[in-house]
This record gives sequence, structure tokens and C-alpha cells, in this order.
Amino acid sequence: MAKQVVTRTYTASIRNQQQVSDDLDSLGFSASKLWNVGRWICDRVWSEIGHIPGHNELTSYLKSHERYDDLHSQSSQRVLQELAEAFTGWYGKRRNGDTRANPPKYRKHGDEHPRSTVTFKAAGFKLDTKYERVRLSKGSNLKEYWSDFILCEYQTRPDVDLSTVESVQQVRAVWTGDEWELHFVCKVNIEVAESPGEKTVGVDLGVTNFAALAYEDGHSELYPLNCLKQDDYYFSKRIARCDGSESDQATRLNQKKSARRTHYFHTLSKHIVQRCIDEEVGTIVVGDLSGIREDEENGESKNWGKHGNLDLHSWAFDRFTSMLKYKAEMEGISVEQVSERDTSKSCSCCGRKRKANRVERGLYVCDDCGVVANADVNGAENIRQKVSPSLACDGGDRSNGWLAQPSTYLFDQESGCFAPREQATS
Repeated sequence: MAKQVVTRTYTASIRNQQQVSDDLDSLGFSASKLWNVGRWICDRVWSEIGHIPGHNELTSYLKSHERYDDLHSQSSQRVLQELAEAFTGWYGKRRNGDTRANPPKYRKHGDEHPRSTVTFKAAGFKLDTKYERVRLSKGSNLKEYWSDFILCEYQTRPDVDLSTVESVQQVRAVWTGDEWELHFVCKVNIEVAESPGEKTVGVDLGVTNFAALAYEDGHSELYPLNCLKQDDYYFSKRIARCDGSESDQATRLNQKKSARRTHYFHTLSKHIVQRCIDEEVGTIVVGDLSGIREDEENGESKNWGKHGNLDLHSWAFDRFTSMLKYKAEMEGISVEQVSERDTSKSCSCCGRKRKANRVERGLYVCDDCGVVANADVNGAENIRQKVSPSLACDGGDRSNGWLAQPSTYLFDQESGCFAPREQATS
């Protein structure tokens, strides 16, 4: 067993909620107000010179603003950093063809502000693991006296002991819609298992089948995206009926939608890692999707149609890959990312490259060797071969085998895990 330092976030409830909620409310409201001031600055600068201020520019502009001192300086910096990241994300989506993407909104409902998350970095908190308390700093504007602070009594899960972690990097005060909770971002020293084997598996991520897997020893699996699409449709309809997209009801629905998506990603990544252990896989090869929004031939934004663009831009590639990577590494399995260029139009059997061979979304037919394959599995096998090349076809009929007929796993909503299609209840 080897040791490795990783980052983990632990959620804790606040035992003295009644005593600290008013002070935390003040910080949350202040974070929203600072966000709005920064949002106004971005709008003015964009209107004047067509430039979106970055994090450092926003901090320089607003250091002397009265709202900046409502929070600890590091907490204020984090609010402005999140705003800059939100603008960068919006601009990137618009540049990549998502014409429906909107810039970050103001955080205000009439005369009221929502409670925003407040992040405390090292200088903004002091942790007492013996008595399970954490002291959070206020900004100078909110202090009644020089040493005024918020003392939260926290409670983590029974299996989490903050006194044993390598270090606590950040503390976040997060409003759940009903009460405040704390998120501790920690460096943790963990034991990593020995590799379960030396085989490889290729993973192709997509918008219809979220993941297609091609194993080195000749079998494949599909993980359709059906349940997430059903969730998106259901919650979008519910949110559309709310008073506004920033209302409390809409916020709760968005949080629930996000939580279900996160659960799906965690469950799928855990399931794939367990399948790799069962199949003695030591290396997972994942397609690098950083350029998926651009056309391979001309570099311009791909047009996937109205609904296709929405699906593509809501695709959480990096998030899922990060989950898969840290879960795999704990089991001694390495994760490598390789370019996806040409993997969708190349034959994994003979190497013939021809875009027209992908005759429809789910079917690949090679005009040279005659192989018939599931298009996503063919892509996954090409991804795998970039790390572990296989011999050319030996003349065997792969069209009626694992390339063409992958096993399908569905998310079973009753059990909350993945199961073969014939065993899943939904």
C-alpha cells in the first residue's frame, strides 16, 4: 500500500445554528452585494471597451469600495474571483456557439439579496478540532469591536475526524435553502491500493451514451444518459413555473437538480472503477474533450442544433473525469487522457479513416474491412488503442460480437446504483 496526499471536501452541520445564523446571514448578504458591485463594474467596462475585467482587475477596482470591507479580505477576493470565472465561462460558451448562454446575473430579488456562499481561506478562520469549533472572521464593517468573530460549533460524519487530516485549506459557509452548513476543504493522506492488473480500458464520453467502455480483452459496455435527461426535463419545467429564476423555489430546485447530477457522476465513476477492479484493469484511458466544441477540420464552433448545443454545453466532462481519476487512483488504477482526434471516424479494427463510415449516430460501418460496430464503442476502442495498441483484425467476425453488441447498464433509481438493463427497474 502506497500513500498519497489528495484534496477532499467534508460537509459539517452547525450545532449552534440559532446563535450564529444572523451573523452568517450578514456575511452571505454582503457577499451578494459585493458580487453585484463587481457585476456592475464588469458591465460598465464591457460596454465601454469590450473587455471583461479579470479577478486581479476587479480586486484593484474594488479594494477601496465600502462593500469590500464587509467581508474578510480573502473572502472578498474569492467572491470577485468567482464572478470573473463566471464571466469567463459565459464568454467561452458564446464563443463556442452557445447563443443562449447568458452572462452572470445580479444576485438580488427586488430589494432583497440571497445568501451567497462565503469562503474563508487560511487567514480567515481558526480551527479547534478538540472541541469541534471553528472561528470565522468578519469584515471590519460588520465587527462590533476589534476582535469580533463568529464561533461555529460543527459536527461532521462519524467517519470524518478533522484532527487527522494533513491540513484544512478552506472553510466555506454554505446556505442550503433552510440553514447554514460548513464545507471543510482538506488535504488528506490516504493509502492507495496496489494496481489490480495490467489491462487497459478506453472510455468515450458522449451526449447520448454518457460513457462507452472498451476493454482490452474484448468486451464493451454502454451507460446511457436517459435518467439525467429526464431529470433535466423535469426540473426545467418546474423551474419555468417559478416566479423567477432567482426565486427561493427556483434556487431549491436547481440545488436538487445539481445534487442528483452529482450523485449520478459519483455513482457512475465508482461503478466504473469497481468494474475495472473486477476485470483486472490497471489503466483507464479517457478521451480529452477540451476541443470537442470545435470542428476538427476548420477549427470553428460545431453546430449540433438547438437542443444538441444545449446538451453539449451542459456536459460536465472535467467534473466527471476528476471524480473518476481520484476514485481510480485510490484503487491503484491510473487514468490517462488522450486526444479524441479522429477516434469517431477511424475503424478500430483496420485503422481506415473515413467520416462517412459513421453512417448514423449509433452505427459505424467500415467500407474497407466490413466491420460493423456500435459507434461509441468503436470510439472507445480507438481511445484505448492510443495507449495500448492491439493487433489488426485476424479475420474473426467482430461485427456480431463485443464491438456491435455491448452490454448496457442503466441507473436504477430504486437502488441508486447501476445495473444491467435486464435487471434495472428504471
